[in-house]
Amino acid sequence: MNPKLQQLQPYPFEKLRQLFAGITPNPQLKPINLSIGEPKHPTPQFIRDALVANLDGLAAYPVTIGRESLRHTIADWLKRRYGIAHIDPATQIIPTLGSREALFAFAQTVLDGSKTDGLILCANPFYQIYEGAALLAGLKPYFINALPENNFRQDWRSVPDDVWQRVQLVFTCSPGNPTGTVMTLDEWRELFALSDKYGFIIAADECYTEIYFDEANPPLGALEAAEKLGRSDFPRLVVLGSLSKRSNVPGMRSGFAAGDASIIKQFTLYRTYHGSAMSGSVQAASEAAWQDEAHVRENRRLYQEKFDVFYDIVNPVLPLTKPAASFYYWTQTPIDDKEFAVALLREKNVTVLPGSLLARDAHGINPGKNFVRIALVSSTEESKEGAQRIHDFIERLKTSGR
Repeated sequence: MNPKLQQLQPYPFEKLRQLFAGITPNPQLKPINLSIGEPKHPTPQFIRDALVANLDGLAAYPVTIGRESLRHTIADWLKRRYGIAHIDPATQIIPTLGSREALFAFAQTVLDGSKTDGLILCANPFYQIYEGAALLAGLKPYFINALPENNFRQDWRSVPDDVWQRVQLVFTCSPGNPTGTVMTLDEWRELFALSDKYGFIIAADECYTEIYFDEANPPLGALEAAEKLGRSDFPRLVVLGSLSKRSNVPGMRSGFAAGDASIIKQFTLYRTYHGSAMSGSVQAASEAAWQDEAHVRENRRLYQEKFDVFYDIVNPVLPLTKPAASFYYWTQTPIDDKEFAVALLREKNVTVLPGSLLARDAHGINPGKNFVRIALVSSTEESKEGAQRIHDFIERLKTSGR
């Protein structure tokens, strides 16, 4: 058995299950789950139709690099979305099975486990795949705490020089999970300069880029930032994108990797042996999804509606900050985050995710402590009901002196 498996921590939702063991939710209220970031809006009919119309794709082995038409479709979307002048579908893009497996496989491709002091770097709280990918590749994570006093931004200057010298890969997540923070052009400029100096690769996790609340100001993307800064070959930069949240197709497992051609070439080699080619049927449905923006705008409208409703009900008793993007509220709790989640489930049958389960102790603190992540992925009606129960729960805490 691979001894590195023993280094992996349980996934946050397994920790949540253990936390809730023995807790009886209020049986008079139907359960409302606001903990899991799984899109619940209906899959658009035209994507379903494209999948069904191309079931003949199941009759052939797909190639790792994917169909030329899909790579061109993704390239066209990247150009439209980010104003990129040129990206080569043949050498700078490869389809992936969503972003989760791609993030993990990408780390196995680029990390050198023979350097036992090697590091990956990421924000804290973070998507747990980053840590697992590092540990199973034989490296360790180094965390930058995302704190409210810094508007949850990554302070690159807080990282010592001797740490940068050991960093092989930086995971960015913009818009961030769980904070919704979007990296600025200046932050990208600083990170690119550090990459030039120390030689590390950047894996930009961009699964939330299409869920934002200002149609006139979509989030800045990593490839877009590179182009604006004169880095049109995207040196040492690869972006991982996904249809799951953009198009409400989490079960389709469709995404892409795009960027530095030399890295994409090695990633393609790894994936050839990894056996992760995308089904022809899914490729056809993916092309249809990437070509349409109307359903994505409607998706954003629904999230905006839910965020507004939730804010109006909860903010008077529990101050909220609307994120720039993503579908989470990341908010401080008046009591310990785990106690908050347990009591909310017991009294109101509402599940939220304690922030401390999404983070690690680093630099003397757990930056997720006394925060909760609230995922507004269900219907507006259920989000409104969940908001009212949380409002009433907070009022009860106040009157009880907790």
